[in-house]
Amino acid sequence: MNRRAWRAPVRAVTRILTPEPAQPPIRPAPAPGRSAIVDCALYVDGVRQPGEWHYADALAAARETDRAFVWVGLHEPELPEMTEIAETFGLHELAVEDAVKAEQRPKLERFGEINFLVLRTARYVEHGELTENSEVVETGQVMLFISPLFVISVRHGDACRLAPVRADLEAKQDLLAHGPWAVAYAVADRVVDLYMVVADQVEMDLDALESEVFGRHSHGRIQRIYQMKRELVEFKRAVAPLQRPLMTLTAQINREVPKEIRRYFRDVQDHLTRTVEQVNSYDDLLNSILQARLAQVTVDQNNDMRKIAAWAGIAAVWTAIAGIYGMNFAFMPELGWRYGYPIVLTVMVLSSVGLYRWFRRNGWL
Repeated sequence: MNRRAWRAPVRAVTRILTPEPAQPPIRPAPAPGRSAIVDCALYVDGVRQPGEWHYADALAAARETDRAFVWVGLHEPELPEMTEIAETFGLHELAVEDAVKAEQRPKLERFGEINFLVLRTARYVEHGELTENSEVVETGQVMLFISPLFVISVRHGDACRLAPVRADLEAKQDLLAHGPWAVAYAVADRVVDLYMVVADQVEMDLDALESEVFGRHSHGRIQRIYQMKRELVEFKRAVAPLQRPLMTLTAQINREVPKEIRRYFRDVQDHLTRTVEQVNSYDDLLNSILQARLAQVTVDQNNDMRKIAAWAGIAAVWTAIAGIYGMNFAFMPELGWRYGYPIVLTVMVLSSVGLYRWFRRNGWL
């Protein structure tokens, strides 16, 4: 039999048994205007499917395909667009309101089968010199809607961009095959890694501030220390509250998160714990620096007062003698003495020199 004759049926059977990759349906172009959707992708068994997907079509394809989920990335969405997305994915209205306003503490909430994870992001702001108006830490928020079929990431601010997270995760198909919780881990890991970078940079600022305050010729202004403390408080508000959500995600009783992903979350939790300890130590150090600077200011004020008192004591000698001889009484001792005036002046000068040397010896001048 001719080889070409039997190859054709085999190819036909192979095409029937091998599922073709999902293809996005053709939709009309959206109306012109700003869209908060940065990226929308369908993943099957950890592999991104080709083409540009509308989130509704991607969700429909994920429901019909095993081991598939949708990742929609949003940047500062407006309420009308977020409402449309919420209707498609069945998001709770309270979570949608939080996602639009972006004024939430780090938390983990559950609405039916959908988990709502809130993360606060942080980024170190480069500055040449710390002043009373310097911005040291820039904060933002990332919110995640996580369900078995989709994950929706909502980003506010530019402290943590998620495009590199998506690119790195797409290169790790084995990890991405675990589904939406793998995305949640990757985002949380990126956020905590930025925490560690910020903590290291803030430590350098604190070292410089400490050296300036405790230097021999210290002229550090309290306003700069207070500004640094405000920035550190802002950073602490982003870092510390995240411990409770991560503890929930790493708990053994949490069966929603795959066991393998819980191990990854534990690594993130370890890094976060280290960062929280760093921030707490920075807070204590900054309080000590502030108290030390206040003590220095008090000491400087006392030194100034001693100098003023010393010069006032020297001037009091002249004032006392001149006051006595300025009383204009008719009968006073030494009024008719020829050398009384130069002798009195000499006594005044010698008394002033003696007091000056005495004050210098005792550290008043």
